[in-house]
Amino acid sequence: MHRTGIAVGWFAVCCLLPASGAFADGIFLSVSGDVQANGAGPVAAAQRFQAAGTTIRTGADSRAVLRLDDGHSLVLYEKTELRIAEYRFDRDRPQQDSLRLQLLQGALRSVTGLMGQRSRDRVMLTLPQANVALKGTDFMVALADSAYLSVLYGAVAVGNTAGSATFASPANVVIAKSDTPPASLAGSDLPPPVAAAFAALRSVALGPGIEPRSGGASSGAFGASPSANLAATAGALFLGVVAVVAAASTQQASTTSNH
Repeated sequence: MHRTGIAVGWFAVCCLLPASGAFADGIFLSVSGDVQANGAGPVAAAQRFQAAGTTIRTGADSRAVLRLDDGHSLVLYEKTELRIAEYRFDRDRPQQDSLRLQLLQGALRSVTGLMGQRSRDRVMLTLPQANVALKGTDFMVALADSAYLSVLYGAVAVGNTAGSATFASPANVVIAKSDTPPASLAGSDLPPPVAAAFAALRSVALGPGIEPRSGGASSGAFGASPSANLAATAGALFLGVVAVVAAASTQQASTTSNH
C-alpha cells in the first residue's frame, strides 16, 4: 500500500504537468466566430497553444489574432487555413531560430517578431505559388486564383521555379503560378475580394509597423509569458510533491497503527 500511495502521487504530478501549459508558445489574442485549431473544436481568446504542427482554420465571417512567444503576430481573415509547420524559439539561442508557415487558403497579415529581426533568413511563409522570406516585415497575403501580397513595412523575398525578387514597402505583388515570376502590381489592380480582405486585415491594430521585442514574451493582455508558464510548472510540481509526501505519510501512519 505504501508503494501504491507513492505511485498515485507521482501520477498526479504527471497529470499536472500538461495542464500547466509549459510547452505552449503561442496565444490567441482575440477570436471572432468559428475558429478551430487542429480540428479539436473552437478556440477562445487568451487560449495558449503549442505552435509547431498546429493548423488553424477560420470559418465564414470569422477572424483570429494570434501571437507567438517571439512576438510574431498573425491576423487570419475569414475562410483561412494556416499551418505552423515549424516553430523554434529560444531567447538565448538565436542560432536555433526557425519559423515556417504554410498558408493553404484564405488571407492573413503577418508582423514579424524578434526572430524576424535577428534571423531573417529563417522566417518563411509557403504559398502554393511561391516561398516568401519575411525580412523584418509587416505584410498581407491573399490566395485567389493567384497569390497577392501587400508589403506595409520592411521587405519580402519571393521565389519560385521562375526566379526570385525582393519587394520593399510599399509594394503590391502578384504571383500567378508556381512557374511564373512574381510581379509588381498597382493597388488599384487588386481584385475586389482581395482588396476587401486587405482593408479588413490592415484595420487591425498591431502597433506601428515592426515593434522590436526584447525577450519575445507575451504579457499582460497578451496572456501568460514563458516565465509565467515556468512558474506554473514549478507550482504544479510542488503540489505534486506534496501529494506524494502526503500519500507516503498516510500509508506509513496506517502501517504503524496496524502494527
